[in-house]
Amino acid sequence: MKKPKPIAEIASTGRFLPDNVVTNDDLAERMDTSDEWIRTRTGIRERRIAPPEMGAAELGARAARVAMERAAVEPGEVDLIIVSTATPDRWLPSTACDMQALLGCSNALAFDVMAACTGHMYGLSMAEGYIASGRGEVALVVAAEKMSAILDWEDRTTAVLFGDGGGAAVLKPANGSGRGILSSHLQSDGNLAELLYRPGGGAVDPLSQSVLDEGRHLLKMQGREIFKNAVRSMAEACDIALKKAGWTALDVDLLVPHQANIRIIEATAKYAGIPMDKVFVNVDRYGNMSSATVPIALDEAIEEGRAGPDANILTVAFGAGLTWGAMTIRM
Repeated sequence: MKKPKPIAEIASTGRFLPDNVVTNDDLAERMDTSDEWIRTRTGIRERRIAPPEMGAAELGARAARVAMERAAVEPGEVDLIIVSTATPDRWLPSTACDMQALLGCSNALAFDVMAACTGHMYGLSMAEGYIASGRGEVALVVAAEKMSAILDWEDRTTAVLFGDGGGAAVLKPANGSGRGILSSHLQSDGNLAELLYRPGGGAVDPLSQSVLDEGRHLLKMQGREIFKNAVRSMAEACDIALKKAGWTALDVDLLVPHQANIRIIEATAKYAGIPMDKVFVNVDRYGNMSSATVPIALDEAIEEGRAGPDANILTVAFGAGLTWGAMTIRM
């Protein structure tokens, strides 16, 4: 099989995490849970929570500035801004437009992608297509999530899982470098939407006092069903993305999975045939930051030297929608 040539490469990455660390013991003071209960079921020890005045646009902009500086990209050089978020600061305008204003990227086309935890991968794929079309040369793909704003803090089955953060990547044409996105497989199934969703607060069930009183605007999840679908879908996506790239599991230097739950990560790695010493894990420190988990993890892996030049990276994610996908990248 002829191996694909990258069209777009990841020129740089960046991340931002709020300073406020909330431990499992902190949560145990406000709800019926314990550090042991959370750790044994999820692998999470702590998470970052943004202050009330900091929204998704600011979380993402801070990560974007790091990525832009590393790529030596000035605001006016950015042609495209794609922002993945499940927690927009407001419904109109898009978070991408708010972020564009914060960054001063006045020449860019900016829009949001709402694909939950898989959103950053969706954004990378769309930016790759934009660059391939010749319509631009510098794309900024950002994932920004303030999950703390949509949680029921009295529900220990969901509140203990999530955190806040932002991750970013600058994409540029590969120009024959051999670096960049080699393959991707993205999929969704709306028939399973109610396994992980927010029932109210939208156009069908507008925000009202009853919506607020009943918590219909907050995140609801069927944990057991999500677990089963996540492992199966991510394992399948990894297999397809690897085949498209002409790789096997042995070619992967590092698997960077969505950081939802250590058990899901371990099961996905097992099905993909990748040992845990080749899997990047930071769920213990940050919890599930929805679409921001993968770009933050990739940025940390680069910083730690685990995703250096010419490394073969496999990323995979699964989220509300339901959405899922995997991507192969040569750094």
